Amino acid sequence: MGNMVDRLQLFLEEYTFGVCARLGEKFGIATSNIRLFFIYASFITFGSPVIIYLALAFIMNLRKSLRKRSPIWDF
Repeated sequence: MGNMVDRLQLFLEEYTFGVCARLGEKFGIATSNIRLFFIYASFITFGSPVIIYLALAFIMNLRKSLRKRSPIWDF
């Protein structure tokens, strides 16, 4: 059962842009707590955190692509 959970977690982190994992690393908070925050906040506010999540994913993807092109953008 644990192996399936690990595979599911890797799949979700790979295909959900890794926003929660990155925020957890940056602020020193457990990734599961950040995921729960997004889930609960989405239910309470009728999905508006999804917009924030997608904006963060876009910014992270943009930074990643800019880093590959030039070391100047290495924040």
